[in-house]
Amino acid sequence: MTTEKDYVLGTHDEEIARLGLQHRVWRPMASAAWKRAGFNAGQTLLDIGCGPGFAALDLAEIVGSSGRVIAMDRSRRFLDVLEATARQRGLTQLQVIEQDLDERPLPEVAADGAWSRWVFAFVRDPRRLLEQTRKALRPGGVFVSHEYVDYRTWRLSPRREAFEFFVSQVMVSWRENGGEPDIALDLPRWLEELGFEVRERRPIVEAPRPGDFLWQWPRAFVDTGIARLVELGRIRPEQAREFRDAFLAAEAMPDAFQITPLVLEINAMRR
Repeated sequence: MTTEKDYVLGTHDEEIARLGLQHRVWRPMASAAWKRAGFNAGQTLLDIGCGPGFAALDLAEIVGSSGRVIAMDRSRRFLDVLEATARQRGLTQLQVIEQDLDERPLPEVAADGAWSRWVFAFVRDPRRLLEQTRKALRPGGVFVSHEYVDYRTWRLSPRREAFEFFVSQVMVSWRENGGEPDIALDLPRWLEELGFEVRERRPIVEAPRPGDFLWQWPRAFVDTGIARLVELGRIRPEQAREFRDAFLAAEAMPDAFQITPLVLEINAMRR
């Protein structure tokens, strides 16, 4: 049976707040991806692995009252947050489904589009989930995803060996839980094999400075990720302090910047 603790990064209040910040930082990239995919009013769209639903709420605004957004996640806690926000905003076009993506098939709804961000990296059988995504889309429906293609690109300047070890431990923790952080290396090939036309593979990487808004996205993950590694028993508390100090020391340097983990945007149409 799946529990909230099974989530690699947890489902606590701090993680929900971090996901909200993450979406605010990534909203321009997500909105541009949805525009390229042709997401529009009146459509039926899927948000696969919606989490607390920050993207699903934006998608509901796009499809309007004549459309429908079906948002799926296995965390009841995340879905409660989404449902409460949807009620506050009067978004009756948003439907929520509690679903473990590793266990139950997606609803076959002939959707016009499907969206997923940092979900295939965490499921145990991502190829099977792609098969289910294809079944849920109508012919001509578009699947759009943002997934990591090279997580080790997350680097600091000035360089910090302790921080690079932290990044490696994050990747190990995902793999120990059945995920694959660099899953986007495989997704385009699988999509072609499953009858999609991969229309675009767009790399996304940035080099923010400490004063940039984009800096806040990886910055927020440092504290959450370190705390989670301690909770999982992967690192010791003294290592956690070393990792955090390494990041803060780099952040304080006048010429500091970081390279964000390399993301691949995939736009694929079901034939």
